[in-house]
Amino acid sequence: MAESEVLHRRAPSRSSWLRVRKARPHLLLSRRGRRRFGVLTRVELRRLRRRLLRAHALGGDWKQVAPAGAHVAVKCKLRARSRPAPRSPPTPSVPPAPCTASATCSLLNPRNHSTPQSRAGRPVRKVSPNVTQPVRDLGSGRVLMMLPPGEGFTFSGICRVTCVYGQLEVYGHIINQGQPPQDVFSVYTHSYLTINGVPYAEPEKSEKAIRREIRALLKPYTKLDDRNWVVRYFPPLGSIMILERMQTRFVDFLKTYKCSSYVLLQENAPVRANSEFTTLKKIGIRRQKRKKAICLSESGLCALEELVSVSCDGCPVILLCGACDIGKSTFNRILINQLLNSIPGVDYLECDLGQTEFTPPGCVALLNITEPLLGPPYTHQRKPQRMVYYGKMNCYNDYENYIDIVKYVFRDYKREFPLIINTMGWVSDNGLLLLVDLIRVLSPNYVVQLYSDRCKFTPTLTSEYVELTDGLYTKSKIKRYRGFEIPEFGDNLEFTYEEKESSPLPVFTGHVLLSVHSEFLSSKNEKNRAKYNRIFRDLAVLGYLSQLMLPVPEPLSPLHSLTPYQVPFSAVAIRVLHADVAPTHILYAVNASWVGLCRIVDDMKGYTRGPILLAQNPICDCLGFGICRGIDMDKRTYHILTPLPPEELKTVNCLLVGSISIPHCIFQNQL
Repeated sequence: MAESEVLHRRAPSRSSWLRVRKARPHLLLSRRGRRRFGVLTRVELRRLRRRLLRAHALGGDWKQVAPAGAHVAVKCKLRARSRPAPRSPPTPSVPPAPCTASATCSLLNPRNHSTPQSRAGRPVRKVSPNVTQPVRDLGSGRVLMMLPPGEGFTFSGICRVTCVYGQLEVYGHIINQGQPPQDVFSVYTHSYLTINGVPYAEPEKSEKAIRREIRALLKPYTKLDDRNWVVRYFPPLGSIMILERMQTRFVDFLKTYKCSSYVLLQENAPVRANSEFTTLKKIGIRRQKRKKAICLSESGLCALEELVSVSCDGCPVILLCGACDIGKSTFNRILINQLLNSIPGVDYLECDLGQTEFTPPGCVALLNITEPLLGPPYTHQRKPQRMVYYGKMNCYNDYENYIDIVKYVFRDYKREFPLIINTMGWVSDNGLLLLVDLIRVLSPNYVVQLYSDRCKFTPTLTSEYVELTDGLYTKSKIKRYRGFEIPEFGDNLEFTYEEKESSPLPVFTGHVLLSVHSEFLSSKNEKNRAKYNRIFRDLAVLGYLSQLMLPVPEPLSPLHSLTPYQVPFSAVAIRVLHADVAPTHILYAVNASWVGLCRIVDDMKGYTRGPILLAQNPICDCLGFGICRGIDMDKRTYHILTPLPPEELKTVNCLLVGSISIPHCIFQNQL
C-alpha cells in the first residue's frame, strides 16, 4: 500500500509507468519467459539463417554468443571495418585477366570455394533479405544479377547470359565482359549448370573510376535507377551479368511438339515463393540447390588440368572410355569448353553410335568445334567435317564394318588441333576387345578411363595391358612380333631386328592413362535406360530438323506444310542397312522413314528406270539427313524433306535407311 500511495502522488510520466511494468513478476510459462532463456522461435531461426547467408556473401565473420540468462546475441564483425586488408600490388590487367585452367577447374568443384574477401576500406551494404546474390528485374524479359567472386548461381531453365562486368564461368567456359551473349540450356534431363563468378586481379583504378566504368557499361541495358542500385550493392571484385528470356527458332520448334516441349518447362513451383523466385520466373529460370549441379572429383579436376596443359603445347589425341552413363559426354563438354578458352578449335571424333553429341544417332563423325557447348547434345547439332551413316545404335555382330568406318573417318584428321575421341559405353565381353582394337588403331596419346563404384569391374587399360591383350581384329604385342607360326618350328620362331623394323604390321606406341573417379549422378538404371536413350535420340532428331525453320519473324510452319524436294528414281541408289529386305518391298521400307543422304563413288547416270538397289552396305560420306515424305509411282520420284541446301543436295546419289526412326510426335502433330 505504501508503494501504491507513493506512485499515485507522483505525476504520471513515461518513466514511472515503465518502472511499474518492470516491477511485474515474470511468468515462466509465457512466451516471453521462454524467450528470456535463449530459446529462438522458428521465425527467428529463419531470420538468423538469412542473416548468416548475407554475411557469408559479404565476407563477414559471424560469431554466436549466448550468455546465461540473456537472449542469443548474434554479431557480425566485418573484416573491412575492423582490420583493413592489405592492398595487392596493382596489375596492368584491365579489364580483368583471363582465368587459368586450374582456376576454372576449382570453380567446378564446390568444395574449393572460399569466402570472398571485401575490398579494403570499401563499405559493404546490405542486400535483399531473401537472397544471397542481388537480383533486379529490368523488365522486357531481362534480369540483372551480381555475383561475388567464387560464388555460383545454379539454376534450371534456358536463358541468354551477357557478362557486363568481370568474368563468368559456365560449364568450364569463361565469358568475359564485352563478348556476345551465350545461350545456356540447364534442363532437367541432365545435371543443372552453374554460373560462377571468376576471381580476377584487382584493377589499378580508384573506387570512383570503377563506379564510372560500371555506369558506362550498364547504360545500354539499364535505366538510371538500376545503375544507382548496382553501384550501391556491387560486391568487391564481383561480376555483373544480365539474364534474358531465350526466344529462338530452335526453342519455338521444340515447344510445338509434345515429346519435347516438357523438356524446356519448369517443374512445379515451390511451397514458399520469395521475391527472387518471382523475378527469375519472368525469364523462365529457377534457382536450384548446388548439390543438383555438375560436380567433378579431385581426379577429374587433375585430369582436366593436365589435358589442357598438354593441349596448349601440342595436338594430342585423347580417348575417353568408360561404362554407360558414367559421365563421358559431360567430361568431354567440360574439356572442350576449357580448351576453347586457350585455343581456337578442337577436333572431335564420335564413335558412340547410340548417344552422339553433334549429329543424329547412328553416325561416326569427325568435327571441328569452335564454339562452347552450353547444353545437352540436342541443343548444339553441328555440320561434321566427315560423317558416315552406320544406320544402327550398336555394332553387335558387325564389328569389322564398324572398325573400317572408324578408320575411314579418322583418315581425315589433319593434326592441326587436339583430337578428343568419344567411345561407346560397352566395356564388357566383346565390347572390351573392340575398345582394345580402337586404342591400337587410333593410337591415342592419352586414355582417360572413367570408373565408378556402382559400375562393374573393368580392367585398367594401361599401355601394358593393351599391348598384351588380343582384340577382336588386332593381335597382342607377342603375336605381332611372331607374325605367323610354322608348324615345324612351333613357337620357337625368332626374327632379327631388321626384319621386325621392316614388318608392315602396325606397332602400338603406348599411351598415358588417366584414371578418373566419376561422381556424376545419373537418373538412369537398368530398367529405364532404354526409355531415356530413346527420348534422347528423338530429341537429337528434332534438334536436327529444327534447321528447317528459317530465321525470320514469322509463325512456325508444321513439317507437313513444307515443300519437299523431288528426287528421280534414276538419280539415287537405295540400301537398307539394318535388315535384309526383298527387292519388291524396298519402297515400303523407304517410304515415311529417316534416310541418310550420302554420296558414293559409283555413277548413277547409266540407269533410266530404277529404283536402283545396292548389293552391300557402302562406306561413303553422309552429307545430311531427311525424311522421305512420300513416293510418286507415276512420276517415279522420291519426296525428300531435308535442311540440306540445294547445292549439296545435287551431289547426293545414295539413300541409306537404318534402324533410326522418326519420332512419333512428328506424326501425331499432323492430326
